[in-house]
Amino acid sequence: MGRFLLIAGAVLVALFLLGPIIGLITSLLKWVLILGLIALAVAAVVKLTRDHV
Repeated sequence: MGRFLLIAGAVLVALFLLGPIIGLITSLLKWVLILGLIALAVAAVVKLTRDHV
């Protein structure tokens, strides 16, 4: 019984720690995608303006 409670406690602690870590990773991924899209847009605008000049 003691071992079962220890394992259950460890699983609960792991889930509590995993939640913020997954949130942080998804937040960072979101910002990387946003910055990547901005960089692609800037590159496309620069390419289009250089072709016409």
